[in-house]
Amino acid sequence: QVQLVESGGGLVQAGGSLRLSCAASGRTFSFSGHVMGWFRQAPGKEREFVAAISWSGGSTIYGTSVKGRFRISRDNAKNTVYLQMNSLNPEDTAVYYCAASQSVSDFKDPHDYTYWGQGTQVTVSS
Repeated sequence: QVQLVESGGGLVQAGGSLRLSCAASGRTFSFSGHVMGWFRQAPGKEREFVAAISWSGGSTIYGTSVKGRFRISRDNAKNTVYLQMNSLNPEDTAVYYCAASQSVSDFKDPHDYTYWGQGTQVTVSS
């Protein structure tokens, strides 16, 4: 069974930073064989693509609203993916989810991801 566990969420003031982590585990789960993504969902809104990173970490892609402020990275030795979030604003308030997939045709489509974490709340106060 595959588990993705997010951590690092919390309350931060506008302009501040947070670093989210997502630790993956599973007896037969090959972390380095999965594309990893971050999504977020605010109350009353659809799940929104935030960022994704390729198997080796050599390629990254970002959602328009976070480009230039957020950075995704991964450590395959630790089975962990990170999301460094800078210059946060109240519009970034949401539950943040990490997701994994062996094969992705559209990095931005949540339906392309097989495994999901339970989410971590990020709240940005003005």
